[in-house]
Amino acid sequence: MRALIPFAPLLLAPLLLAAATAPVVSPAIRAALADPARADQAGDDLRRQAAAVIAFSGAKPGDTVVDYLPGQGYWTRIFTGVVGPNGHVIAMWPQAGARRAAAIVPGLQAKALANVAYDVQAGNLPVVAQPVDLFWTVQSYHDIPEGLRTAFNAAVFRALKPGGTYLIIDHADARGALPTTPSKHRIDPAVVRSQVASAGFRFTGQSTVLANPADDHSKPVFDPTIRGQTDQFVFRFVRPK
Repeated sequence: MRALIPFAPLLLAPLLLAAATAPVVSPAIRAALADPARADQAGDDLRRQAAAVIAFSGAKPGDTVVDYLPGQGYWTRIFTGVVGPNGHVIAMWPQAGARRAAAIVPGLQAKALANVAYDVQAGNLPVVAQPVDLFWTVQSYHDIPEGLRTAFNAAVFRALKPGGTYLIIDHADARGALPTTPSKHRIDPAVVRSQVASAGFRFTGQSTVLANPADDHSKPVFDPTIRGQTDQFVFRFVRPK
C-alpha cells in the first residue's frame, strides 16, 4: 500500500488544476440564468452547461455579442441579461439562413428584449457596423461550407475588436475525419483549430464541460441513441491586440 502513496499527488494534480483554472461564474451570469422570463428554457441550462461556457467566454456587462445562427434564441435570451442595459446582443443569420430567421425572429421580438438586434445579413459572411467584443457560434461551424470557411473566419476577425473573443462550440468528429461530414453534422476539432488559427486568431483555451468520452463519434448527432449527449468541444480564440 505504501508504494501507492507517492503517486497520489500526480493523480490529483489534473483535478486540482482544473478546479484552480475553472472560470468564475459572475453575478451577471447567475442573474441572467435566474431570470424568471426565461423559465421556459431553464430546463436546458444544465445539459448545455450554460453558466460554465458563458463564463469561459468572458462575456460581461457592457459587451457587444454576436450570437451567430442562434437557433431558437436560447443563448440570445441569456446574453441579453449578461451584457445588461449598457451592452448589446446581435442575433445574426447569413442570407442563407433568412428563412430560418423569419420563423424565429417574431417570437423573440415578442419578448421585448430591449438590447437585442436581429440581423439577417445581405450575404453569407458576417459584417458588423462596429467591432464587437464576442463572436459566439454554437453547433454551426460544421455547417459553414468548407470552401467558405477561410473567408468566414477572416470576416469574424474583422468583426471583432482587438482582444475580442471568438467562441466556437460544436459536435466533435473523430480525429482525422474529413473536414466536412454533412451527414453526421460533426467536425474534427483539430480542423477547426487549424482553420481559425490560419485567419490570425490565437487559441487561448478549451473547456471540456461538454465532452462525452462515451461518444465514439460514429453516429450522426440526430441519432436517438446519442442526440443531446454528443461529445462537444468548446474552443476560445482571441483576435490579437
